[in-house]
Amino acid sequence: MDFNNKVVLLTGASSGIGYELAKKISRSKVKLILAARRIDILNELSEQIKTPDNEILTLKCDVSLKDDVTNTIRIAVNAFNKIDIAILNSGTSYRMRLEESSLAKTEEIIKVNAISYLYFFDELIPLMKNKGGVIAGVSSLADSRGYPYSGVYSASKAAVTRILESYRVELKKFNIKVIIIKPGFVRTPMTDKNKFYMPFMIEPSKAADIILKGLRKEKKIIQFPLPTVIGAKLVKLIPNFIFDYFSGKVK
Repeated sequence: MDFNNKVVLLTGASSGIGYELAKKISRSKVKLILAARRIDILNELSEQIKTPDNEILTLKCDVSLKDDVTNTIRIAVNAFNKIDIAILNSGTSYRMRLEESSLAKTEEIIKVNAISYLYFFDELIPLMKNKGGVIAGVSSLADSRGYPYSGVYSASKAAVTRILESYRVELKKFNIKVIIIKPGFVRTPMTDKNKFYMPFMIEPSKAADIILKGLRKEKKIIQFPLPTVIGAKLVKLIPNFIFDYFSGKVK
């Protein structure tokens, strides 16, 4: 996959992995649409990365709202006539004990991390059908089990992994490629809130490099770092009583 002369949509571009992806993708001869809730940060980023060889469009978008997603796609297509590559990167998380959880936070996690993907697919499939489009979605290696205090987050990522996996198969006949991106712990404002030990943490710039390398190779699944990938696979295999025992020690 080559980003040159392509129209690329990137959500969640105001921080973390999305912010770094925007900086790196902008070095190509690309028409880049940056979408996020914090439009002020997007505008500042646009000024930093704009060159004579690229075009940058910033759009305020709350991906949990269907109307925002529809308007984002409409404005992008009006500006550039098409979308060749969509990188769906928006995500949110709250680590909370069950007795401290709220329905509002639970709904936000599910909407941002999973349902928003359905909103985007609903808009993107008709645009990309039989045109060789690419849709890459960011899930997480946390999709492997229901981890204590992160059950809703894990569930939302498991949901989006399964959505992307099934759509990858179904959309092949329409010449639309679907790529699943599954990071481990990446240093972002979201993980900065965590108070527990996060092994094999990597910087967002490094994560963006790995993702872009995988996208250029059109890998079906981009997952990293390797130790966390192996750990996630092993956790899926251990019996429930062992998982419950060790998970019960998590504070």
